[in-house]
Amino acid sequence: MEDCIRITGARLHNLDNVTLSIPKNKLVVMTGLSGSGKSTLAFDTLHREGQRQYMESLGMVTGLVSRPSVESITGLSPSISVDQHLTNRSPRSTVGTVTEVFTYLRLLWSRIGIRPCPGCGKDVPPSHAYEYDDEDTEGERIPCPHCATPVPELVMGSFSFNKPAGACPSCTGLGEVIRADVRRLVDGGRPVAEGAVLGWQPKVTERNVSLLRAAARHYGFTFDAQRPLDELTAQERDLLLYGVESPEFRRHFPDTEPPATVTAGRYEGVVTALLRRYAERIEDTEYRERTEKQVLVKEVCGECGGARLRAESRAVTVHGLTIVEATRLSLDELAAWLGGLRDRVSADEWLFVEPVVADLDERVRRLVDVGVGYLTLEQPTPSLSAGEAQRLRLAALLGSGLTGVLYVLDEPTMGLHPADTARLVGVLRRLRDLGNTVLVIEHDLDVLRAADHVVDVGPGAGRHGGRIVAQGTPEEVAGAGAGTERPSTGAGTGEAGSATGAGTGAVGSVTGAYLSGRLAAPASKGRGDAARALVIRGARAHNLKDLTVRIPLGRLVTLTGPSGSGKSTLALDILGRAARRHFHGAGDRPGEHDGIDGWEHLGKVVTIDQEPISRLPRSNAATYSEVFTPIREAFAARSAGRLTPGAFSFNVPGGRCERCEGAGVLSVHMHFLPPVDVRCPGCRGRRFRPEVLSVRYDGHDIAEVLEATVDEALTVFGDAPAITARLRRLSDVGLGYLPLGQPATTLSGGEAQRLKLAKELGRRAAGSTLYLLDEPTTGLHSADTARLLDVLQRLVDTGHSVVTIEHNLDVVHASDWLIDLGPQGGAGGGRVMAEGTPEQVVGVRA
Repeated sequence: MEDCIRITGARLHNLDNVTLSIPKNKLVVMTGLSGSGKSTLAFDTLHREGQRQYMESLGMVTGLVSRPSVESITGLSPSISVDQHLTNRSPRSTVGTVTEVFTYLRLLWSRIGIRPCPGCGKDVPPSHAYEYDDEDTEGERIPCPHCATPVPELVMGSFSFNKPAGACPSCTGLGEVIRADVRRLVDGGRPVAEGAVLGWQPKVTERNVSLLRAAARHYGFTFDAQRPLDELTAQERDLLLYGVESPEFRRHFPDTEPPATVTAGRYEGVVTALLRRYAERIEDTEYRERTEKQVLVKEVCGECGGARLRAESRAVTVHGLTIVEATRLSLDELAAWLGGLRDRVSADEWLFVEPVVADLDERVRRLVDVGVGYLTLEQPTPSLSAGEAQRLRLAALLGSGLTGVLYVLDEPTMGLHPADTARLVGVLRRLRDLGNTVLVIEHDLDVLRAADHVVDVGPGAGRHGGRIVAQGTPEEVAGAGAGTERPSTGAGTGEAGSATGAGTGAVGSVTGAYLSGRLAAPASKGRGDAARALVIRGARAHNLKDLTVRIPLGRLVTLTGPSGSGKSTLALDILGRAARRHFHGAGDRPGEHDGIDGWEHLGKVVTIDQEPISRLPRSNAATYSEVFTPIREAFAARSAGRLTPGAFSFNVPGGRCERCEGAGVLSVHMHFLPPVDVRCPGCRGRRFRPEVLSVRYDGHDIAEVLEATVDEALTVFGDAPAITARLRRLSDVGLGYLPLGQPATTLSGGEAQRLKLAKELGRRAAGSTLYLLDEPTTGLHSADTARLLDVLQRLVDTGHSVVTIEHNLDVVHASDWLIDLGPQGGAGGGRVMAEGTPEQVVGVRA
């Protein structure tokens, strides 16, 4: 290849001295089994070296971006990565703010918005401000043309929920208020002195009882700490929960000033203290989410109804539409509204807003083109899936106009309905046609067939991967799969028979076998409908149109439909939350519905979503799956009594290296630059003290075991049933390639979900269990999907029920029952378009 990126001798992680040429200015798809080395080659090698070379060309110090383990890379362009990680988790961030569409809407409303005069109530016409940067919080005042009442000038800040001029004063622009769930904070049947406040230790209880009694004396009553909390008077209860300075307590003694000092009884209150700590640590995502889940309840702000803006801003209209109503339109609907705006505005107004509308229209249409037209601008970014967040970034890249760039994308079809895949392929080709090289990690066969060039990495995962088994056009790679059989399910999954890869002379390509149709996903077992069922009645949450849906039990049921059609709302927001309330009496309020019949047929419901298992890097696959406990016990047994299992933990003192506290790295703070992690010089990155590392199991020390993949560990602990049973479950759900010590913070959403599934499979099922899964095939190759389907089918065979939200056609074909929502996303969805067996749904006309 003349114009290409040439990689020679790549050896990072499991890459087996890979030498490869990638054509430039093409759409290149890199594929292969999960854990085969695709991401290592694309992100950790190509993208990182592209960044390093670009920084070096600018004369910047590149010591902080280390050179990957590769002999050479030539022909490399500056690179931009678009991965699956959602970085902005601020509750103030929305689709509108991160895409800047809301910024342009604020400019449009500030220029031609009409609002009622607070004096006479008549419409005040727009003043046509010229400034693009009019973010003043006050603005000048103009006289009402009807009654001369001074009216604040409309500026962009008037429509920002992140600025005082626009934010609702009640919720400060969040759209919701936080209150404590008192039922989770106190036990009403116990006296305060005997532990009624659940978070107080005995010494804290003793001190606070003293403060409560002092405060009560100050106000002239007695606080009875020996009486059950539910029997306390209103003033005693309000004092305990809200403290002496709260409105709730002061209403009892409006004319008495609070105590001046703590010793005199200046007591803060259980709820007040909790909300203060929450506000102080609002930027700490881990603390915030944990506190919200455990003891807080979010409610829609009563003043603004969730609109985030103050009343004056909510009253401003542009041709009958408020800015709040605009943010609640789907992007598809907003594009249509903008398209008709030229015909509705006057010639004078159009002079002022034409460039704004042109920019708005271009940005919205890019978002529609990448397949997120069903989203609304008001949707908070923390609620976006990883695939949605990635497509928002992709839309921004389309507008950059950059050429000569290497774009590296990680599964852009994740969460995308097959009907939208063709549109996404068109976006990728537009990036290519601008003069860029687009390198995509993908498993979707439609994307593979649309590529200019395909690189198949394998043949298996972990140490069984890291080679190029086929490359070339999709047709050439399809031919490279001849003779390939379905990968085995044991350690070393993915080893295939020999066949010649196109132009490579490598082993046969499993991907090629699926591309050619010689291998296919398992078919449905044909179980069909069932007598026992859950029936969801009157589902109206979000965009659902008063649905009544019947879910057969003892079946593999798949919810399908375009992105945003209401699948997650039905399965997770209604069914999942209602199940937690029914079986556990706790949890978030379910989405609006009339009721659910059929709970008597189930022992429990398990929801397995794609939320991270932890945001702490010390949590990993081994600790979360609980396989590390028997591993540590096995090593302790090999130490002949010298060491306890605790010595083999890197999370507690004892056997860990105390210089790095078991992390293996030290964080070095750099002036004016982000901190850098360097290998600990004490343990050389191995986390443990020498005497701990001297203990070996089947020739491996504890650090080597943490570096091993699940499938590799299966061969090490073959004689330890307690360990292999847990490892086998991880391998069965497609995680055989995953290193046991891989930090939880680096796991994709799909990996986190499969890790949760493996953990649940190890628990004793209480009667018949319903498993709710949210796109479990995310990140899986077709061969890995077949293995996961085998696990799900075994669950159903043993009497359990599985409901999946899926776009993967392999899962759809293998299901017993389908419920298809649509016909579109957003407001155009929320209806049942078809239900029945796959064969029955195929017969339903579009």
